[in-house]
Amino acid sequence: MFRIRRVPYDSTAANAEAIRQVQRILGAQFPQLAESEVQMLPEKLRNPFKYRFRSMLFVAEDAQDRVRGFALLQHAPDLHFCFLDFIAAAPGRAGGGVGGALYQRVREEALALEVIGIFCECLPDDPLFSRDPTIRRQNAERLRFYERYGARPIANTAYETPLKPGGDNPPYLVFDGLARSTLPSRKQARGIVEAILRRKYAELCPPGYIQMVVESFRDDPIVLRRPRYVRREVDAPVTAERYLAARIPLVVNAQHDIHHVRERGYVEAPVRIPTILKALDETGLFERAEPRHFADRHLLAVHDARLVDYLRRACMLVGTGRSAYPYVFPIRNAARPPRELPLRAGYFCIDTFTPINGNAYLAARRAVDCALTAAERVLEGQRLAYALVRPPGHHAERQAFGGFCYFNNAAVAANYLSRYGRVAVLDIDYHHGNGTQDIFYQRADVLTLSIHGHPRFTYPYFSGFSEEQGQGVGLGCNLNIALPETVSPAQYREALARALTRISRFQPSFLVVAAGFDTAAGDPTGSWRHRAKDFHSIGHAIGALGLPCVVVQEGGYRIRVLGTNVKSFFEGLWQGAKQPLTGRPRVGKRVPRAAAFPVLERIRWREQVSASDVDAVRGLVERTGVFSAEETEVAAELVGERLQKEDAVGYHFLFAEHDDQLVGYTCFGPIPATDARFDLYWIAVHPDRCRGGLGRELLARTERAVADRGGRQLYAETSGSDRYQAARRFYRSTGFRVVARLPHFYREHDDKIIYQKAVAPVAR
Repeated sequence: MFRIRRVPYDSTAANAEAIRQVQRILGAQFPQLAESEVQMLPEKLRNPFKYRFRSMLFVAEDAQDRVRGFALLQHAPDLHFCFLDFIAAAPGRAGGGVGGALYQRVREEALALEVIGIFCECLPDDPLFSRDPTIRRQNAERLRFYERYGARPIANTAYETPLKPGGDNPPYLVFDGLARSTLPSRKQARGIVEAILRRKYAELCPPGYIQMVVESFRDDPIVLRRPRYVRREVDAPVTAERYLAARIPLVVNAQHDIHHVRERGYVEAPVRIPTILKALDETGLFERAEPRHFADRHLLAVHDARLVDYLRRACMLVGTGRSAYPYVFPIRNAARPPRELPLRAGYFCIDTFTPINGNAYLAARRAVDCALTAAERVLEGQRLAYALVRPPGHHAERQAFGGFCYFNNAAVAANYLSRYGRVAVLDIDYHHGNGTQDIFYQRADVLTLSIHGHPRFTYPYFSGFSEEQGQGVGLGCNLNIALPETVSPAQYREALARALTRISRFQPSFLVVAAGFDTAAGDPTGSWRHRAKDFHSIGHAIGALGLPCVVVQEGGYRIRVLGTNVKSFFEGLWQGAKQPLTGRPRVGKRVPRAAAFPVLERIRWREQVSASDVDAVRGLVERTGVFSAEETEVAAELVGERLQKEDAVGYHFLFAEHDDQLVGYTCFGPIPATDARFDLYWIAVHPDRCRGGLGRELLARTERAVADRGGRQLYAETSGSDRYQAARRFYRSTGFRVVARLPHFYREHDDKIIYQKAVAPVAR
């Protein structure tokens, strides 16, 4: 068994290791490939704009994260096509279905991007172009593989003309229209072919050769070669709606009802699950997915082993048919716990109404498996997944349970996904997700956000205040939006928009939603008045972010409306998530991923400073989500000083604008009492333009501006904390070298790192 997932870039240890394995497969399966091109793979993933393609890497991995095969897809959003650069199984893994599964996944991604189709190269099966019979048979097998999907060579062109007369095995250009009958026009084909040859082979193909090949595409529309090997093609997805709608796995904790607490007033009742299921059956959007069991290490990664062990043993000891509630909280002498396990509950529980009973541990452990199963399905490429579980989890902290919660299902899922990219956890339950905050409070790779009733009147009362923003490297990675007892739809929309904007700035690879429906009108645990239409709009706004999303069930206790509200939420979520697939605009001003990258020619560059730049710079620096409020104000103040004192102040600026919006800027100036040494005081790029090449172009133009002013060395400095890891990687990748490190400069264990780069003199 294997899973297929997309590797965005080497942002985590797991992703970096997957890329290294892919590089080894590339070297083994494509020995003619230059080593420099193999080593270029991480840079292609990190910096798509530089190579004029958006590189997308898909890997097929087994349970031990060993890569069994990969596909590298190049997306050209400006011309609306994809080019399959490589697809290969690991040595000794061919024939196990890896290639077919990878190609189906690539086709689904291309379909979601709404491109014209997929182009790729395949060596010829014609004796005129492939003289060796053995190689020719291998080529035929590859063409047979593509033909199964309706992908065939484009006929009547000179694409397969050898670069050198008499050359052997020049490639065909193969086209896969993704099961659609429409073929590219001559104009489209010529533009695409020119892009492929110039962007991939500019160093090999002289301009005259490129022009000859492009002009050889004369059919309008293009013509594909007749099938030679396959009579019946495999089925393929037809629409983006089908791609999305058929892929919402519903992972239900079928063993939830063993945890049935019959005490009066215990609102977390088993009837909640069948009520939701009945309503969801009406949508036709879901497919049931069986949960699989995951090892305890995933649970222990977020919860203290003592808590897990206690719950297992105490629940077993209490047995079924009765419940034990914490009522002794031995905070005065934690070193002398009560001998009886049920009495020890106060060591681990934050309240007096979350019971220990014989089935609580079993049901909670199964809920964790459901959340992890949903996370794994999203990791494999599903757009949405829903873990419908009870008991809920967002009040469970690293070392404590409470609020009907034993294990934090959403946190376990988020931690699992964090191995493969940054994660945002959005909690929309009426009550603050104190457990999720506690677990990730000192981490920078998981952003936690909670919209909830203010803790001065709402459980858990001690957590959820706005000043709780994270700690250590996690400072700034926790956002609490605490709202009053009465909230209008407009107020809630404003709070949600604020949270979604923060998520967009964070640029996560995955989103986990802790979905509580106790914000509904009449819920016995809440005071807000959300109705079905409000849940629909909440879901729509979240879906419009376009992020792979795991929804984990939390609260919601008014049974009469619970099913309807959950149904409305998912209908909105599905419609919102469909927007990025169908090209409609997303929420806010964020640029859809499937939209074309703004080419650098459309960027307006200027060095003159205007009064409006003070607020523009302040807003840009704030949106990066990296700098503190004090640092943001300093950046704005430098612009103000330049306006007042002009050149005398020693600060120079370079601004990059797109559609009259500031998308990047630098501030630089000569270092006093030095000879031709300049300081790079600030460089900032709008989050929506990161990894698009703008930062590199901005720095290159800044270096030229420094050289114009006689500068010969450029210095930059940054923090050594994890929060500035991306900045350090950027400096290293652009030719800076570390020349000094000042230990504990900013604060304890936060070093200052100084970089230096020689600036090429201006030719006169």
